[in-house]
Amino acid sequence: MKHYDYLVIGGGSGGVATARRAAEYGARVLLIEGGRLGGTCVNVGCVPKKVMWYAAGLAGALRDAAGYGFSVGAAGFDWKALKERRDAYITRLNDIYDGMLAKAGVDLVRGVARFVDAHTVEVHDERYSAPHVVIATGGRPVIPDLPGAELGIDSDGFFALERQPRRVAIVGSGYIAVELAGVFNALGSKVTMLVRGEHLLRPFDRMLREELMTQMQDDGVGLRLRTRPQSIARAAHGALQVRCDDGGTLEVDALLWAVGRRANTDGLNLAATGLAPEADGVIRTDAFQDTTVPGIHALGDVTGRAELTPVAIAAGRKLAARLFCGATDSRLDYELIPTVIFSHPAIGTVGLTEDEARAQHADVRVYTTRFTAMYHALTEHRPKTAMKLVCAGADERIVGAHVIGDGADEMLQGFAVALKMGATKADFDNTIAIHPTSAEEFVTMR
Repeated sequence: MKHYDYLVIGGGSGGVATARRAAEYGARVLLIEGGRLGGTCVNVGCVPKKVMWYAAGLAGALRDAAGYGFSVGAAGFDWKALKERRDAYITRLNDIYDGMLAKAGVDLVRGVARFVDAHTVEVHDERYSAPHVVIATGGRPVIPDLPGAELGIDSDGFFALERQPRRVAIVGSGYIAVELAGVFNALGSKVTMLVRGEHLLRPFDRMLREELMTQMQDDGVGLRLRTRPQSIARAAHGALQVRCDDGGTLEVDALLWAVGRRANTDGLNLAATGLAPEADGVIRTDAFQDTTVPGIHALGDVTGRAELTPVAIAAGRKLAARLFCGATDSRLDYELIPTVIFSHPAIGTVGLTEDEARAQHADVRVYTTRFTAMYHALTEHRPKTAMKLVCAGADERIVGAHVIGDGADEMLQGFAVALKMGATKADFDNTIAIHPTSAEEFVTMR
């Protein structure tokens, strides 16, 4: 039996962050990871997704080049070459994470941990114990229980594709579905989205989801609303036949499931600790990342709230400060968390939607704008940029800021700081605009 101050199960962004910070505070830390360091974000999420989004952006720039006087002929795109370069980049990041842990003095054990009791785990017949254990095992994509569902791929499988499919069906309506649909479409695949309901991005502000639906359809993405697949079969010529509940059949070269994720807690033997996860594997925690069992903590996607890499990192660092640096009140504030969807066009959002604000506040005023960004003044492709500020109370404190359009991913961060500080509409009005930019519209809306 080897004893530590802190056992971290899971080497994703949250696990690595809390392990390193605890070690900086002087704790003896062990991190256990059975796969590649960096978790979903680094390996099959944010980072490789952003690489593909950049590639899709270059395809858009080639499309727009003629508007700026460039004569660009048919450009070949090599999916395999992009994948190889992207994968090499990810491998470098895995090595960097390994080096960061070693430099911080964190011990690393490769393998899958199983609880023996609330403070002891077993990996490869070796046991490790600590007074504090944090579960940061993340989540994985869900594949529905349908005939032939295994013929499809999930978001992990997207990054394993060696060749670009010409015809793609994407099942889902959340951020993963719209992001991968946008990438496929921009890079030349024919994309059809099968959407169970009537909207994309259902939890997001109405302006964002309606604008995105319009622009994705204008860009050639097929949207089949109120449609669910019932079965998938492989035809003799190799294509997939997708039979839908509306009676139609869709033939594609690849089907991608983007219908949700499940927490990775199945193999932990949580019964040995007394913890009882939710039906979807999620481990609930309080505001301090504590579970119902003393000394066992959880953070990141496994907790089922605000499933974003920066949230897991911040929560992990706050937890380490509380446990090993005497910061007894250290905890993450889960309010006003900004997020970006790397769709085409990109979306940035922070705070309440308009509907949420009206449900929570008696006095709500909304400011909106919709325009063609200057970049597209000379191009044939002319998507719109749309923005919304949601204000509450007599002082018009801004409780929500939403934007869809070019540059949304970069402009939102600064405005998120303003909302976190309690900015009002008057504060925005009193800020001088940076011209000519799209971002200036946030401080000039009337």
